[in-house]
Amino acid sequence: MLIDLHAHTRPISWDSDLTPDELVQLSKAAGLDGVCLTEHDYFWKTVDVQALAERHNFLVLPGIEVNTEDGHILVYGLDKFEFGMHRIKQLAAMVEAAEGAMIAAHPYRRYMRWHHLEAKDFEQALERATTNPAYQHCIALERLHGRGNPQQNRFSEMLCELLHLPGTGGGDAHNPNHIGRCATRFEREIANVGDLIAELKAGRFQAVDLLPATS
Repeated sequence: MLIDLHAHTRPISWDSDLTPDELVQLSKAAGLDGVCLTEHDYFWKTVDVQALAERHNFLVLPGIEVNTEDGHILVYGLDKFEFGMHRIKQLAAMVEAAEGAMIAAHPYRRYMRWHHLEAKDFEQALERATTNPAYQHCIALERLHGRGNPQQNRFSEMLCELLHLPGTGGGDAHNPNHIGRCATRFEREIANVGDLIAELKAGRFQAVDLLPATS
């Protein structure tokens, strides 16, 4: 199954141009099998997620992108916002208690920003990234980011290797052009958040680049 684990919709995520229905319709058209709603610091109501999924006969799973002191973290398995979630140790404790899962979103962004790095600076940025305390609590890193350029995604890929963590793919969709660039392929069928978390913990997944190769 191909699932985009990282997407945003308006008006909940202020910086998104996509309505929930547009996100699902475009994800379906792009050949995906499911999508996760990971709004910024906001939880969807379970009943609303179910209604959206039923309306389109498409797998829609709830999640959240938490803005922590150590970076943006994708979380699956929680259902309400609590004070202290911006602190990684407290967030990790909450996720562990709920038997959920955490993935570090676009890990390159804290160390590369938006400019190209020369070899020496790239290596130094990678070294700094390995000391981020959030990653010891994450089950994976977002290795392929739909809005990242080749060097940025290469940074995340190398960070996965250095930390011995698996990598996922997430479009981080904010407009139609972001959908269908990459996703996470799961070996087994996923029907709900529990299945998603189980497969993440089992490591039965891989990041997939969905863009056509350029010659």
